[in-house]
Amino acid sequence: MKRFIPLYFLFLICAFPSAWAQGNGKITGKVVDTQSKEALEFATVSLYRSSDSGRQLVDGSITDQNGNFSLSAPQGNYELVVEFMGYSPKRIGDVKVAPGANPVNLGDILLDASAEDLDEVVIQGQRNMMELALDKRIFNVGKDLANIGGTATDVLMNLPSIAVDPEGNIRLRGSENVRILVDGKPSGLVSFKGSSGLQQLPANLIERVEVITNPSARYEAEGMAGVINIVLKKESAQGFNGSFEGILGNPTNYGFAANLNYRHNKINWFINYGLAYRKVPRVGDLRQDIANADTTFYSEQFTTGTVNSINNNIRAGLDYFFNDNNILTASYLLRRSDAERITDIRYEDYSPSGVMDSYALRRQIEDEKEPNSEYNVSFKRSFEESGHELVASVTFLKYWENSDQVYTEGAFRPDGTPIPSRSLLQTSLNDEFEDQWLFQLDYTKPIGKEGNFETGLRSSFRDMENDFNVSEQTETGEFVPLPGLDDIFLYNENIHAAYAILGNKSNKLTYQAGLRAEYTDVKTTLVRAGEVNPREYMNLFPSAHLTYNVSPDDAFQISYSRRIRRPFYNDLSPFMTFADQRNFFSGNPDLDPEFTDAFEIGHIKYLERGSIFSSLYFRDTKDKIDRIRRVDEMGNSITIPENLVGERAFGAEFTTDYQLADWWKMDLNLNFFYADIDASNIMDLYQTNTYSWFTRLTSRFTIANAVDLQIRGNYEGRQRVAQGVRRALYFADISASKEVFNGRGTLVLNVMDIANSRRNRFIFEGPGFVTVGDILPRRRQINLSLNFRINQNKATAKKSDILGDD
Repeated sequence: MKRFIPLYFLFLICAFPSAWAQGNGKITGKVVDTQSKEALEFATVSLYRSSDSGRQLVDGSITDQNGNFSLSAPQGNYELVVEFMGYSPKRIGDVKVAPGANPVNLGDILLDASAEDLDEVVIQGQRNMMELALDKRIFNVGKDLANIGGTATDVLMNLPSIAVDPEGNIRLRGSENVRILVDGKPSGLVSFKGSSGLQQLPANLIERVEVITNPSARYEAEGMAGVINIVLKKESAQGFNGSFEGILGNPTNYGFAANLNYRHNKINWFINYGLAYRKVPRVGDLRQDIANADTTFYSEQFTTGTVNSINNNIRAGLDYFFNDNNILTASYLLRRSDAERITDIRYEDYSPSGVMDSYALRRQIEDEKEPNSEYNVSFKRSFEESGHELVASVTFLKYWENSDQVYTEGAFRPDGTPIPSRSLLQTSLNDEFEDQWLFQLDYTKPIGKEGNFETGLRSSFRDMENDFNVSEQTETGEFVPLPGLDDIFLYNENIHAAYAILGNKSNKLTYQAGLRAEYTDVKTTLVRAGEVNPREYMNLFPSAHLTYNVSPDDAFQISYSRRIRRPFYNDLSPFMTFADQRNFFSGNPDLDPEFTDAFEIGHIKYLERGSIFSSLYFRDTKDKIDRIRRVDEMGNSITIPENLVGERAFGAEFTTDYQLADWWKMDLNLNFFYADIDASNIMDLYQTNTYSWFTRLTSRFTIANAVDLQIRGNYEGRQRVAQGVRRALYFADISASKEVFNGRGTLVLNVMDIANSRRNRFIFEGPGFVTVGDILPRRRQINLSLNFRINQNKATAKKSDILGDD
């Protein structure tokens, strides 16, 4: 591998000619903020030529994530216009394109914030919450009032295309198979706990979220529905600036956050800190009807619980600017969560006639510690030609969790008389460890007048260990491990990838094709049982994107990508959850990966007062991974993931943000989809199809005296799954904010889930059982927060502080 990398890059630097075609000339440049020198993504760049009939548009483009643009035009003299919301337009006249000449590089084009007096005007410029590109959407979440005082999970719940169920599981366009990244890299927050781990990350540390529904080959192939990238805050303006935030809430939610930055000449320092103390109550009930050859009966289950947690997040780092073309970045992130979980369950058992036979009371007390560290070093080299870059990075993640649990259970007759033979005292000790190294190298080179070539390498090495023990007290007082629940589970995963993307532009048509190769080596081991399960596979993942620009504000795109979902740690671990004595969840070491072919047609239209995004999509999934529930004759259930034959899903999505009046802005997201689920390999009855839809409507009103009001409604329709139905979910939030301290501070009051209606309701059916559940994991939350900014005005404020009404 060490000998291969230099040869590989020598090949791609030398193997392609410097130009593909003659004829039109090429105009390039980079759009940046005058004060911060930060690249401005999605700025509109238009090229005009004067004629007898007036000014004529020749070509147009939108800047990429690095602020770069590229235009094409025949020989002649032109005027170039650059526009971006919150900034004054920039006009550059007498841009000459000569036949056979080198590309015209305009260098950095500086845009000034459109304030009359930057010393007196504070955060008046506002940026759209949603910025649309055809391969991704970027959501600037800092000004969404409903996010303030919440967590990363709350942020995602408030975004179009994304749904978060009451248990914290995240779905993108109806699918839970979505890859979640933090700052473009894997995070320990979503390792052991999955997406529910994002509840430990405060929302006020997040700058923006990128939603990529059909990723190109530059992204890892993991995630059937796409990729969600959470970008944390980091300032780059000269001098010292920062912000502070305090939070009070009911149920208990106390928090503090600080985002500080200091830049002087070549060094930029940044530090973010978040502290949160929360008490999260939950309630739920479950009814299970059992029918077998001998008898029928049913049981009811009522659950109440509270999680008390203290979460600390600190992130610090620096950027060192050797010069404008060479930047070294180093960062460190430490998260620690300490939690106490108390859960009480009441089981009631009934005869077929409805008479109670007995009831049982079970209590879980858990103490949990979770330290999590992440280290990152990256180097970016920008060459003389605009868009010619080399980026290398190394990341190390270290995660540890210790869980110490005690379960007590007592059974009683209907009159309250104890049944000593059914009394239980159990303990569970659970230690989980993870180490992961990630190496990545990305290279981008413009080719010819309109072309671009990208390539890269990526290797990850992940080692995870779970030392698990569940013991039960015998009549003699001795604790004895339960069979199958005293072992060490090892998960070793190595993934190596290489990709290449080639793109070009011809007039209004832009096209790009890519190919990614990934080699996967996974091994799971049950140490004491001596069970070893190795897996190796090599896969190719093509992608293609075709864009037609009707005008700079109107474009269509057709895209395709192949995706994979690998069985992960929790999918494969054979250990069962034990908080509920009658309903168990476990992994499946025999799972195979699932593969998806994803197709999408998208359209973007920018209007004078808003924007419209619409798309049609289709996903064909083979060996789909889903959880299957089985219930034995005693009424005890176990749910494990299994491979189904597959799923075919069709959908349509519509998203718009529109300024109805100077004081009223509205965002609307609609998503309709159809899915055909085939689980006939599990049981012939497990074949179903479902129609469902979800919608989110947000209105923001600007009231006199610097007061804003925001109202949001959410609805997710009833949806069939392989074994039953997930019932409709609906809830509403309301928020209000007021500028204080002469515009340097913001006071925000928000109420989430006003009516306590965000409930997880379901019906599961299988051979001999019907299960009906209704769970409210989080009750209505009321938060009051105060944010104060230092040296963050319109010209220097962090993006997330001038994002505008989302």
